[in-house]
Amino acid sequence: MENSSNKKLYVISGSSGVGKGTVLKGFMAKHPDFALSVSCTTRAPRVGEIDGINYFFLTKEQFQECIDNDKFLEWAEFAGNRYGTKEKYIRQCLNNGMNVILEIETKGALQVKKKMPEAILIFIAPPSLEELEQRLRGRHTEDEETIQKRLNEVKKELECAKQYDYTVINDKVENAISALEKIITGEQEKC
Repeated sequence: MENSSNKKLYVISGSSGVGKGTVLKGFMAKHPDFALSVSCTTRAPRVGEIDGINYFFLTKEQFQECIDNDKFLEWAEFAGNRYGTKEKYIRQCLNNGMNVILEIETKGALQVKKKMPEAILIFIAPPSLEELEQRLRGRHTEDEETIQKRLNEVKKELECAKQYDYTVINDKVENAISALEKIITGEQEKC
């Protein structure tokens, strides 16, 4: 995959419970030459988290200044905290000869595509809604109301995914990793 000097941003999204984290972990283990993007957040660091490695930890004022100066490719607010991806960080990684993987939700991915049309959007999808529901229930971590909210959110995300460049079905992790590799190899060969 190193046959090109023209590096790309690959934006990966997927519904909760679809296994995108597992797929990405498997891909990154096989391709350590790819950079995993580091997002900014206004939330406090958790035990063991390191600024610049897990997140760039910003004050609310610093984050707002970045918004006001159009420094984010995308940003969103969740549970009272803000999260965003700095355009300068992504462009520095690309200019330093690294392909970049950015894992974010669908609304953020579509924001990225508006600012960086050359970004490649890849959606990790479940084999079916029924399979995803079984996975969510199998976790035994959420009540019925939460599961129903997640399933309704998945339907919205699947609608957004129609605007993505590619969809990878995560029926088995190895198959999804292989499909992701084929997509990225194909994109690298276009350069």
